[in-house]
Amino acid sequence: MPQTRLSVQTHGQGLYEFTDEACRFVRGNSDSEGLLTVFVRHTSCSLLIQENADPDVKRDLSAYFSRLAPRADDPAMSYLVHRLEGPDDMPAHIKTALTQVSLSVPVADGRPVLGTWQGLYLFEHRDRPHRREIVLHLSA
Repeated sequence: MPQTRLSVQTHGQGLYEFTDEACRFVRGNSDSEGLLTVFVRHTSCSLLIQENADPDVKRDLSAYFSRLAPRADDPAMSYLVHRLEGPDDMPAHIKTALTQVSLSVPVADGRPVLGTWQGLYLFEHRDRPHRREIVLHLSA
């Protein structure tokens, strides 16, 4: 069962698409049916399957999550205790808890079965740049 790791360099909060890399991995390792499992090895970012046509979707999702879990220095978040790594850290953990760190995507004819406008995204929740590691695993 093939497996690989992708490295995604982020430049702060936002959505970073890696659909093409995942499709190349599947194409290179399957010509039939299976299941692609995607897993991110971090606790302050997450994974999404989301629209990849209109960039406003990415902007609106980022804005929504910023309002849902503002930085710890926002008065609305004064109850947070975990502040060791900065005011964006605990809100990043909250955003990750509300989303997901793994995805399952069916594979048919050697391709992920994604909808027309669906893309695979790393959702970075931290302000600073990070190098994030995503594991792709293909099973028959």
